[in-house]
Amino acid sequence: MTPIRHNHSDADTVLDAARDCVLAVGVRRTTLTDVARRAGVSRMTLYRRWPDVRTLVGDLMTREWIGVAVGAMPEASPGVPTRARIVDGLVAGVAAFRAHPLFHKILDVDPELLLPYLLDRRGASQEALLGLIAGGLAEGRADGSVRPADTTLLARTLLLVVQSFAMSLRTMTDPDDPALDDTAFLDELRTLLERTLAP
Repeated sequence: MTPIRHNHSDADTVLDAARDCVLAVGVRRTTLTDVARRAGVSRMTLYRRWPDVRTLVGDLMTREWIGVAVGAMPEASPGVPTRARIVDGLVAGVAAFRAHPLFHKILDVDPELLLPYLLDRRGASQEALLGLIAGGLAEGRADGSVRPADTTLLARTLLLVVQSFAMSLRTMTDPDDPALDDTAFLDELRTLLERTLAP
């Protein structure tokens, strides 16, 4: 579960511009012309790599969501079992994802963009997250902190659980009841993950 680091590239400049546009006006009102202008590149430069806004926003979401997941995962520390790092990272990742401004904007203005990844198919970010989780599970089995199980099945199960908490938690919280606030649910997620992974 080694963090992935990237140098800032021309593609990142375009994705930064796309993020700024989406945060300002939403996906449906963002155009490639707007993004090109904000990024300081020609429209043809964008069209060569991204034929439409939806493709560009898909790459943007992939970059942002993977960045959240990698940033949430604690570094390995002597004496700390891998299971604890996996649990801490997944819980922190859910909290960070739910606080992410791009996620909020899409959920509030263009929620239909997320539906294919919840109902029909896995996206690039989900595949990358499965890879990160599977790597952690392998490390956890090696140090004895994660129960033996089919890696693919367990990684996909964990992603289903954290995806549900990230996407749907606000439908279950009650702002007037401290026993049903975000923190309470994230504590329950921690318990659920810990018990799922423990040998």
